[in-house]
Amino acid sequence: MAAIGSIQPLWDSISLDKTASKDNTASSQNGFPVFADVFQNAINDVKQTDAEYNQAQYLLATGQLDNPAIATIAGTKAQLSVQLLAELRNKALDAYSEISRMSI
Repeated sequence: MAAIGSIQPLWDSISLDKTASKDNTASSQNGFPVFADVFQNAINDVKQTDAEYNQAQYLLATGQLDNPAIATIAGTKAQLSVQLLAELRNKALDAYSEISRMSI
């Protein structure tokens, strides 16, 4: 169960401190994360969970993993992070479509 406790919401991983990212040109005026930051964090999450899943699969295959549930949990986390990224992309495309249909 310790592996499940490590799942963090997407917004918790984004720094809202303006002073930490003075050189970041994508920072928004009000201190909230901008669109690119959300996507970058989602991509990094996919990479991280995929690496954890691959490591768990390797450990399971070589007999170094005592609890096979850890590999299952890592696989589920990787699958969910990919689904989240896909949904973010879908919502972004929907928003773009709506904006492009607006008349000026």
